[in-house]
Amino acid sequence: MAEREFTGRHALMVFVGAFGVIITVNLALAWNAVKTFPGLEVKNSYVASQEFDERRAAQEGLGWQVMAKAQGGLLILMITDETGQAVEVENLHAVLGRATHVKDDIEPDFSFDGTAYIAPAELAPGNWNIRMTATAQDGTAFQQRVILRVING
Repeated sequence: MAEREFTGRHALMVFVGAFGVIITVNLALAWNAVKTFPGLEVKNSYVASQEFDERRAAQEGLGWQVMAKAQGGLLILMITDETGQAVEVENLHAVLGRATHVKDDIEPDFSFDGTAYIAPAELAPGNWNIRMTATAQDGTAFQQRVILRVING
């Protein structure tokens, strides 16, 4: 049987095929990245940056620590002051969701039980974010992103 010769036509087909796969994969990844992007955080980043240090100092002045856990079908959000005492805020708003997309976002209906804020939430295993905003009794705004790792639902 005669050997087949590798011609310029064969080289062109390999070249076009390899780059075709690379370009197709890149386009698919870019399309998915844009499709799942949740959007802007602030309307005007310059104005937000001008107020950042002032807001941060006021928030740090509260001395709050925030921790979250998921247990027994409940989402538990603990806010404590510098002495470790539970803090009851004037108002609390939170959005619970995945870090990568907004498809699973929910707004938990928290109630304060004297030690923590509790809301029903059946969460699948994985990484979750709680983007919370609260107002202290003195009117100071507090916002934080709390990372929640759920091992088993």
